[in-house]
Amino acid sequence: MKIEFEPIGFVKTEETNIPRHWSVSDAEGKIIIDEKYTEGLKDIRQGQQIIVIFHFHKSPLFNSDYLVQKPPHKERETGVFSTCSPVRPNPVGFSIVEVTGIIGNTISVKGIDIIDGTPVLDIKPVVEKVEKD
Repeated sequence: MKIEFEPIGFVKTEETNIPRHWSVSDAEGKIIIDEKYTEGLKDIRQGQQIIVIFHFHKSPLFNSDYLVQKPPHKERETGVFSTCSPVRPNPVGFSIVEVTGIIGNTISVKGIDIIDGTPVLDIKPVVEKVEKD
């Protein structure tokens, strides 16, 4: 089975020191969406959190040597599926960012851990869990 994706946009940031994870990031940037998808941004609002799904386009091709990795912030090796490493069998990442503004096809965000030029595959809203009665 072959699965193919086309980017819906790209990340734009002038940050040069990208944090290792969105949960510790104050870095700012923009998500520039292809103009043909602009209408799909309807209802995204400032202050909202969104999930950005992206392609780790700078990662090396995965091989079995990467099944166990030592993250720079940990003291021991862990399995790839226990890390946020960009070197993965499928180089797909996600970040939760805060929308600081939106104009046309450009979403300004805070909290990115994504490098400039990264292809964006999808955007989803953060939905809070609703307790059942």
